[in-house]
Amino acid sequence: MSQLLLRLNLTPFLLHMYNPTAYSPEDLYGSSTRRGEHKIFIGMAPGVGKTFKMLEEAHQLKQEGIDVVIGILETHGRKETAEKAKGLEVVPRAIVVQNNVALEEMDTDAILARAPQLVLVDELAHTNVPGSQREKRYQDVEAILVAGIDVYSTVNIQHIESLNDTIARITGVVVRERIPDRILDEADAVVVIDVTPETLEERLREGKIYAYEKIQQCQANFFQRRNLIALRELALREVADTVEDDANASVLEGQSCNIHERLLICISTYPNSMQLLRRGARIANYMNAPLYVVFVADPERFLTKEESMHIETCERLCKDFEGKFLRVNSSNVAETIAEVANTHHITQIVIGESQQPRWRRLFKRPFTQKLMQLIRHQHIDLHIIATEN
Repeated sequence: MSQLLLRLNLTPFLLHMYNPTAYSPEDLYGSSTRRGEHKIFIGMAPGVGKTFKMLEEAHQLKQEGIDVVIGILETHGRKETAEKAKGLEVVPRAIVVQNNVALEEMDTDAILARAPQLVLVDELAHTNVPGSQREKRYQDVEAILVAGIDVYSTVNIQHIESLNDTIARITGVVVRERIPDRILDEADAVVVIDVTPETLEERLREGKIYAYEKIQQCQANFFQRRNLIALRELALREVADTVEDDANASVLEGQSCNIHERLLICISTYPNSMQLLRRGARIANYMNAPLYVVFVADPERFLTKEESMHIETCERLCKDFEGKFLRVNSSNVAETIAEVANTHHITQIVIGESQQPRWRRLFKRPFTQKLMQLIRHQHIDLHIIATEN
């Protein structure tokens, strides 16, 4: 197993990680303005060793006198993981009754009342059962961080929101539990736990990831070699992207840098707009570019209820990507997009391939041609993204 440190904000807290002699408790834990530090362990798939590594580091910190507790731990029956958790205090889980069935969730209130220095939270993308105080576990983590408590958490690469369509294309599985990209961006440290696909396959065969009766099914689906290779590439690509982001952030004042890209995604009422938005957000992330999303609404046409809900969903997703959503009323889509691009100094425009029937396109000047003509002198690059119908 290897680990790659993605991001580390070299604050005094991390430079003197949990060193009681370096700072007073008031400096590190007593200030009402201090936000907790968040370290995320990420991997390409279940079984790479994220939770094990998190527990290993927690034991080391406990030996140094740090107050560490387990907020939630999912061993999935893995003996090595359960064994590694021994010796660490566990905060009892909360019981949530749903349809007369008692279900367990992480007890965030109990963690806040216990107020440890560090809490371990497994499976960051988990969706809490209905009736819980918050919908998602990452929201519980944010509440813990606001209280000044540090968090170690784990997540797999397939749970990153902007990768949803890519993961579905690679594995054939639509991942329902996702976290916004900003959770990774805002983390103080992100560590990739990396193993080869061969090592992961061997662990699967040995029953170290799932029970023996599930092995054959896993090998035929998610754990196919080609899937693991692609997922590993995605996880490692996060390293390169973050290193580049850190390099850009560390440019000295007054030093020249590359032109600042600004990306505009053009959506419509077609269902593939969600897919287009995620792809465009990924491009914006690669370019470290501010993200804008525009929907041009024809004032002479009323949207159906389904179309309105679709646009609202796109707007929420745009906000998850920390983008700016623009809704403009106009009957001339191409001219409006060009005007928006000019107003917001856009350098990259992302559109989907035409969804009009071929016979209709034969009698009209292609939209793409119109838009290219309008932005020709604005030095804007146009990306046409192929999406599934």
